[in-house]
Amino acid sequence: MEEKGLDGADSEIVEREVFQTDIAGSEEVELNINHILEKIERFTELVSELLESGKTIFKELVNEFEERLITIHKEQMEKWQEEIKDLRLLDASNEEANALMHNARFLLQNAHIDS
Repeated sequence: MEEKGLDGADSEIVEREVFQTDIAGSEEVELNINHILEKIERFTELVSELLESGKTIFKELVNEFEERLITIHKEQMEKWQEEIKDLRLLDASNEEANALMHNARFLLQNAHIDS
């Protein structure tokens, strides 16, 4: 193999430069790989934080939903209890009015018979 005008010393310099380029290329590749690995680590940490954050938000939402649903149920039960109370009062009032009307009718009939 002919070195195309390079003597032994020049050939050795060229070989060192090629070897150093290979090493530099390898170091550059390693730096790029390390950079990618750092990105992976940061992304993984971000995803983990988002998951934890999401879990916390959902727990808070579940608690708020549960509390609100219980409040709605309680308010509705109170409303219906009040309706039942009003119906019973109305029924008692109607019964009392009916008894008064019955007594008045009885008195009127007796008064008509006596006359």
